[in-house]
Amino acid sequence: MRYTGPKWKRARRLGFSLLGTGEEFNGHTLKKGDRRDYAPGQHGAEKKKLSEYGKQLAEKQKLRDLYGVNERQFRRLFLIARKANKVTGTVFMTILESRLDNLVYRLGFAPTRRAARQLVTHKHIVVNGKTIDIPSYLCNVNDVIGVKDNSKDLVVIKNSLENTTVTVPYVELDKEKKEGRFVRLPERNELSRDINEALIVEYYNRII
Repeated sequence: MRYTGPKWKRARRLGFSLLGTGEEFNGHTLKKGDRRDYAPGQHGAEKKKLSEYGKQLAEKQKLRDLYGVNERQFRRLFLIARKANKVTGTVFMTILESRLDNLVYRLGFAPTRRAARQLVTHKHIVVNGKTIDIPSYLCNVNDVIGVKDNSKDLVVIKNSLENTTVTVPYVELDKEKKEGRFVRLPERNELSRDINEALIVEYYNRII
């Protein structure tokens, strides 16, 4: 199942900003030195440190929660990545970045990936002129992602774009037209440095 509770609780337990901004921590970004090998709370430190398997499982959960993907979808995308004749972990993260809900978020049409999923499922987003209401839809390089004409005045989209100052280098945004393009696949150094994808590969290689 996909976690739908408060982001700050999940982020604090994982020691990881799921928004990439640290906003879950009430404006106090969790620093690297603040992370622990145990859960938060009065008795968290009493628990044993994570085993190697536990670390792999926790890393998988971090990446899953970052993109808001359920376990079935997550595993399916991993199997796709493993078939590629490239570094599995990097390919896996690249595939996750290619999801439509993620690109809607990256272009600034929504303030979070969760909000981006809602825009997609409510049929406010088009890809190459065609309405797509599947958040897990995998976009291709050069796909044009935009807001439907009758949705361009939505407050959530306008506010999000007003607060968007910089987008990632692998997308191009036209704020006036409210559309953008997926110009290329991201490089690994352009993705989250807080994820150790090698542990995730080890986890799935162990159970699949």
